[in-house]
Amino acid sequence: MEAKRERKKRARSGFTMIELVAMLIIIGLLAAVVGKNVIGKIERAKVETTKANLKSLHSAVTNFKMDTGRYPTEEEGLVVLVEDPGDEGWEPGGYLDTTEIPKDGWKNDFYYELEPASGMPFVITSFGADGEESGEGYDADLLSTDA
Repeated sequence: MEAKRERKKRARSGFTMIELVAMLIIIGLLAAVVGKNVIGKIERAKVETTKANLKSLHSAVTNFKMDTGRYPTEEEGLVVLVEDPGDEGWEPGGYLDTTEIPKDGWKNDFYYELEPASGMPFVITSFGADGEESGEGYDADLLSTDA
């Protein structure tokens, strides 16, 4: 009698295959929901970081113009914000808090254009997540004139 009880105990210990599969499905569904939310927040944070950098660069170019009397040329680009172009009035130490030009949220370089078609004196552009002109959603271009 006691041997029978012992065998029943051993036979019932552990999980069945159905219980394991059900548990894996539940964990997979939870991971998918959490992953989707986290990825969305990361992409939104990259957009916000890019907008903040665009504002900073736009302001720095404006300050450069006020000090030197001209906007950087397209050949010079944004480098003149951190490296002395030899102009009188250039602010020693540059116009940014760092010695490097920041990149957008996707680690791409910003594009500087003097006298764009919009009629503005200049524009600084991030080409979004795909790094290519135009696009929708997170691939859309972000402009300093919109930030």
